[in-house]
Amino acid sequence: MHNPIPHDVIIAGAGPVGLFLACELRLAGLSVLVLEQAPDPRSPLKRLPFGMRGLSVPTTEAFHRRDLLSEMAAAPSKDGGAHWAQQQRRPGGHFAGIQFYLDAVDMSKWPYRLPGPAGTNLLVEMEELETMLADRATAMGVGIRRGLGVEGFTQSGDDVTVRAGGETFRAGWLVGCDGGRSTVRKLGGFGFTGTDAEFTGYTAEVELADPDKLSPGRHYTAGGMYTYARPGTIAMVDFDNGAFHRSQPVTTEHVQAVLRRVSGTDVTLTALKLATTWTDRAYLAATYRQGRVLLAGDAAHIHSPLGGQGLNLGLGDAMNLGWKLAATIRGDAPAGLLDSYFEERHPVAAQVLDWSRAQVALMRPSPSSRALEAIIRDLIGTRDGATYFAGRVWSVGLRYDLGGGHGLVGRSAPDFELSDRTRLGERMRSGHGLLLDFNASPALQALTTRWGGRITYVAADARERLGLNALLVRPDGFVAWAADGEPDLEEATRAASRWFGDAATP
Repeated sequence: MHNPIPHDVIIAGAGPVGLFLACELRLAGLSVLVLEQAPDPRSPLKRLPFGMRGLSVPTTEAFHRRDLLSEMAAAPSKDGGAHWAQQQRRPGGHFAGIQFYLDAVDMSKWPYRLPGPAGTNLLVEMEELETMLADRATAMGVGIRRGLGVEGFTQSGDDVTVRAGGETFRAGWLVGCDGGRSTVRKLGGFGFTGTDAEFTGYTAEVELADPDKLSPGRHYTAGGMYTYARPGTIAMVDFDNGAFHRSQPVTTEHVQAVLRRVSGTDVTLTALKLATTWTDRAYLAATYRQGRVLLAGDAAHIHSPLGGQGLNLGLGDAMNLGWKLAATIRGDAPAGLLDSYFEERHPVAAQVLDWSRAQVALMRPSPSSRALEAIIRDLIGTRDGATYFAGRVWSVGLRYDLGGGHGLVGRSAPDFELSDRTRLGERMRSGHGLLLDFNASPALQALTTRWGGRITYVAADARERLGLNALLVRPDGFVAWAADGEPDLEEATRAASRWFGDAATP
């Protein structure tokens, strides 16, 4: 008798990307097991002030569509959990430490974005984000096994057998969300190429004998860059081609020597409480799929943490992959649906890696970089400049190349406020596709029923239509079809078939 496969999907890695993907797959009714190498999810490094991460627009919109934003905003912590910046002049983000401000950004440049709960610059602590996602995943029925890192795997045409912690697990698919040093990527033979490190970065919590010798804020010097936040949180960059990263223990004496060289002061460290190193190595996987093995997050792409875009990039992978893999496993996916994960997400990752490289170029301790910095500061201080950098940092202009003539196709769906006072994002919490029909067309409603429960039909007017009459939204919230005038039923049918598979015969 054939031995049934215990799990639909095994995910390697219980970081935010793996956990969010697990939630997406469970939302679609799949059996999911997460294997995590670390026995304890808590890490003091995640609680450093520089451990706060800014969530981009696609991330906050995804969390809104899955009812996660309210949980994040209510999370208790010493820093107030996830929160919107409360300064008098609210910063919107930065490029290599050069700040732009919300009041300088021209929001009218993004006509398809409506005000709503998703906002623009939500900040969250990494530990709280992981805890929230782990709680959500567990409540949904995801199995999470900690202290079990993937040691090897074999795949057949039907399943993947995974070895971890002396145990063996079987699933239909394996997804590597196990970070920049991904075991799944290495064992799976995925090509991984890019540019090597120019610097070793340090994040440390220290005690200083003479803290007044360091000025708060970010500083570019002849030796590199350092950022100081009182009483003793330091981030710094030493352009040593990444030589120190993971090569030897991080000691008080070493951190003091680097800080003195980079800051140009004789500051003295009396204690080193916490420290970690990182680099600007920027590598990208040549493919995100080998048979029944897939990659997401840092397992598929690595770059420096400048600007915090890596987390958002990985969460975007999870939102894009989840519904496509689920449809593939259910057997109702159209041809090429799973391949579109790589086709859509790989170009986004390549762009983020280049954005990271551009920031490194601005940080080099050279006269040319300082001259370029002065120009960028001038540009980012203008309204057009601030708007451009906001668009890139927030990823508000993200658009997949889905074809079609309408300017909204391939973009994140606007969060329409509907006539019943619900929002579009709230209507997407089931994880299904959605056809929003502002004019309650019987023809569109009849068309939608041909896809059964895969597409939810919503007939409602909206406070602001943006000139639209109807739109078809994928489960990840991106628009597959839109109509300004009389809806073209043939065009709508083609879009639905492309993303949701074969329809029942009318």
